[in-house]
Amino acid sequence: MSGVDPSALLGVIRELRQTVGDAAETQRKVLTVTGTATSPDGLVTVVVGPRGQLVDLRIDPRVYRKPNAGALAATILATARAAVEQATEQTREIVDSRLPDIGGLVPPGVERPFDVRSLMRHHDGDLKRALDDAGDS
Repeated sequence: MSGVDPSALLGVIRELRQTVGDAAETQRKVLTVTGTATSPDGLVTVVVGPRGQLVDLRIDPRVYRKPNAGALAATILATARAAVEQATEQTREIVDSRLPDIGGLVPPGVERPFDVRSLMRHHDGDLKRALDDAGDS
């Protein structure tokens, strides 16, 4: 561990202990996260939960004036993606505020340890690939 400041390491250990102690509160906050997005035309609003699950879908009756199932489906999907991105960003902010910064403990030229923050940017279906990629690097 040459090049690592012992006082910085002790500081991170203290922060990790605090993080573990606050885990239930962090989990509670993450579970309350929602993302809401409205399509540019204002006809579709999507609300998702912390893992991107659909919580609410509102479709303005004006969509029936010019029925187009394909366009409506595309609008719903795009709006849902925007809502998921919002929920993911809120979750990342909560986690970032709770995790200690270990950047100063990693000496120059040494590969960074597994990064929880980068993992959060992946959707559930991509997690296995993201974990495999992290293990290969």
